Amino acid sequence: MVKKVKDTSDSEGQPFGGILGGLADLVHKLGELAEKGQALKSSGEIPKFGGEKDLKAVYGFNVRFGGGKQGEDKIKVEPFGNVARDKESGRTFVQEVREPLVDVFEEEDHTLVVAEMPGISKGDVKLDIKDDVLSITAERDDKKYSKEVLLSKAYPKSKMSYSCNNGMVEIKLKN
Repeated sequence: MVKKVKDTSDSEGQPFGGILGGLADLVHKLGELAEKGQALKSSGEIPKFGGEKDLKAVYGFNVRFGGGKQGEDKIKVEPFGNVARDKESGRTFVQEVREPLVDVFEEEDHTLVVAEMPGISKGDVKLDIKDDVLSITAERDDKKYSKEVLLSKAYPKSKMSYSCNNGMVEIKLKN
């Protein structure tokens, strides 16, 4: 789900001041999803946010429940997009390269990595694997994506295959 929102800077000029206004509704929804063992995903765009470069700010998060060993209730929040915060100054900025949302599925005979990269086709994707780190990059026109994924074990590049359909990149790593 992609929502277009306007720049809602707070009094210090920091964007996203108004986005967290519905925190009570979010907590309620997270509770409902936790009971069902489902995930929550949200994202949005802030057009013309980049100042000189006129970049689009893309932000989002994915909240997952469960997924741990039986009896373990894990909650995992995974941010994605191209909005980042400078650790030293605390200022929010927009990067030229977006971080895609990535899911990793451990199957019996393989590991499946699924990355959402709208506007990308198979020829735009570059993959590299070193030990247990999978690097995914893609570029087409003004869309640039990059993500490093830590895998549960090391895989040789010869055991990797991938496909791309409508910006959904599926990478299969055979055991």
